[in-house]
Amino acid sequence: MEEYIELAVEMIKKGFDERKIKARLPRENADEIIEIARARIRAKDKFSRTDLWMDLEGLRYATHEIVAEYRAERVKPESIADVTCGIGIQLIFFAKYAREAYAIDIDERKLFYAMKNAEKYGVKEKIKFIHGDSLSEEVIKQVDADVIFSDPARPPEMPERRLEDLLPSPLKIYEAYKHKTDAFIFDLPPQIRREKVPWRGEFEYIDLYGQLNRLTFYFEPLAKAERSAVLLPKGVRLESNPNLENIIEWSEPKKYLYEIPQSVDYADLINELFHAVKGNLYMLLREKRRILATSDDEIKSEYFKRAYVIAGIVKFHPLRINEFLRKEGFGRATLRISIPDSEYWRFRRKVESNLKGEKRAYVFQYKDKAIIAESLE
Repeated sequence: MEEYIELAVEMIKKGFDERKIKARLPRENADEIIEIARARIRAKDKFSRTDLWMDLEGLRYATHEIVAEYRAERVKPESIADVTCGIGIQLIFFAKYAREAYAIDIDERKLFYAMKNAEKYGVKEKIKFIHGDSLSEEVIKQVDADVIFSDPARPPEMPERRLEDLLPSPLKIYEAYKHKTDAFIFDLPPQIRREKVPWRGEFEYIDLYGQLNRLTFYFEPLAKAERSAVLLPKGVRLESNPNLENIIEWSEPKKYLYEIPQSVDYADLINELFHAVKGNLYMLLREKRRILATSDDEIKSEYFKRAYVIAGIVKFHPLRINEFLRKEGFGRATLRISIPDSEYWRFRRKVESNLKGEKRAYVFQYKDKAIIAESLE
């Protein structure tokens, strides 16, 4: 079937419609082949390999290869079971370090894809593949692993994220396997309130390419701190330290802006970040999607998402912003603001009207002002 998947990939890239593609494929497998081909095309930024097996749903929920490698290298398990393995990416990377591993999924097709992918990465012989409900006695008795890992499915958006709403619930996984091990790893929604998690361990928030990617909870035998933030692919890590003096102070905008990663904010590690960098930092803005610090010092640190020098501050109005940008010779503007979607494009068009050149400005909203800045990168 591999040759047909490769054919479908090429035909899709060349713009052939689905009817013509299907005419070149085995009728009984055509829909599956086309979906795997579409998933491979979309997966180019997620995996280093271009020959993996997955459907579009499997691709959506699969762990990014960079995250999978980081966690596998951190844990280096002797043996591990992924009780919700999906297409298998995270387990495959765990298996690179483990003596043995177990891949469990209730979806037989996903498990088949996991097996094919394990073969691609050269770890298939280390893995026992089990089709079934990970909470059933029949499956549980087959597992003999030091570590239990689960990345449960998230239900549609709810007012509050709760463990009992995840599928399967980490609460049920723990009860089912606690007689076998005390080392569990759960992927949890980053929005979940930490006090809702009833176990002791580490909450590790991971940023990937500047975006909050996931929250991993490690039970106490695997924990390194109470809370941590990891910035990938840099590999930079911050850990909570309750003994640090609180040095956070707030200020009006100074000469420079520093964008703080969401993982640091979610992990409540801003004070730890202020201690880690060399320079006098002050908090400026803390919103759900954007956290800014400011300073009179130009500070270089891998803990920042981005760094800027302030070009000017004007009234937060698209015409005033546009006037400043044209006067200072900016040809492009990136808006780092939170306004309703219904207003965004009209606001942006006014800001960018008649701009010329390649010089780019970054526009932030601070109270009733617009801070206009240039990137230091």
